[in-house]
Amino acid sequence: MNVSIDNSWKPLLKPEFEKPYFSDLVNFVKQEYKKHTCYPNGQDIFNAFNHCRFEDLKVVIIGQDPYHGPNQANGLCFSVHDGIPHPPSLTNIFKELESDLKLPYPTSGNLESWADQGVLLLNATLTVRAHTAGSHQNKGWEIFTDTVIKTISDHKENVVFLLWGGFAKKKTKLIDPKKHHILTSGHPSPLSANRGYWFGNKHFSKTNEVLQQDGAEKIDWSLI
Repeated sequence: MNVSIDNSWKPLLKPEFEKPYFSDLVNFVKQEYKKHTCYPNGQDIFNAFNHCRFEDLKVVIIGQDPYHGPNQANGLCFSVHDGIPHPPSLTNIFKELESDLKLPYPTSGNLESWADQGVLLLNATLTVRAHTAGSHQNKGWEIFTDTVIKTISDHKENVVFLLWGGFAKKKTKLIDPKKHHILTSGHPSPLSANRGYWFGNKHFSKTNEVLQQDGAEKIDWSLI
């Protein structure tokens, strides 16, 4: 696994790359990719960082695992490659986007344009074995991504953290609420959304309101 990560992150995360757990994680991931089909493609593992430079970061969305179906995962949480059918959670995200901002339902499920504007689309675990959800959990990724969240909290101000579902909400303990904005809701998965815990959260408009109040440029959430 080649740790190819944008230069803006390197000074902050270099200490993690040098820790024993990260070396063990790299070895594990290399073996998994050699023996099994894994996602995302190797060059996409750190896409969340490569599309969102540290100095540009304004919003963080936290997912859990990459998609484990063929050609889905592209290294950004909830996002899929162009031309790939939208998974259920992404469909519900787009339905809320439609309702909240009166934007047309997107054709593409690729969220790169969000990331390029400063939205860090961070999965807690950055790799997965094909068709085996959770297969790369508890191997070191969570230590790394928890450090990323705490590093953002420590070194930035006025970041909007969107914590969707119970797993993401547990990350609250890593974030300084006096420096940052935390918006929570149910998860966009059908199980949560159909129980009324997702739709109507208006997180997209609320995020832009907060950003504008802080003098930052709002996110253009529209997609093709």
